[in-house]
Amino acid sequence: MTGMTEDSSIITTVIKSWHDRPGALLPILHGIQDKLGYIPSEAIDLIASALRQTKAEIHGVISFYHHFRTTPPGNHQVQVCRAEACQARGSRSLEAHIKKKLSVDYHQTTMDKEFSLDAVYCLGNCACGPNIRISNEIHGRVSNERFDELVDAMTTRPLELQ
Repeated sequence: MTGMTEDSSIITTVIKSWHDRPGALLPILHGIQDKLGYIPSEAIDLIASALRQTKAEIHGVISFYHHFRTTPPGNHQVQVCRAEACQARGSRSLEAHIKKKLSVDYHQTTMDKEFSLDAVYCLGNCACGPNIRISNEIHGRVSNERFDELVDAMTTRPLELQ
């Protein structure tokens, strides 16, 4: 493995554990993202070669599923539930506030690399909407003010609305 980066080694290990199984592509993509937080461009070449597919086919699957990232996520991943129950409880207004507060849209990361924003379609906490997940912690009944408190507690300096 001379000359391989740590990420390349991880990618190769994940590919080797799945490449000979039917339907290996999605488990490989999930495995790489679970280990690295995203799917680096070098992974596309390695996966395509191992599965005897084109890079376009691999990229097509990655871009089809919004779950997959091709850039490193922020230190804290913010997910906003957009399912009907949360929408009925005000998630659209919260989502607009979050985008403004963080100065990003969905599938983007803040300039300081602290926060990534993604949409999800159920966090399984429907009775307590609107819901968000920050990193691996679900927060229910989130108001704009509560979101600001959560984010400000994670940063050394509060983010200012622009």
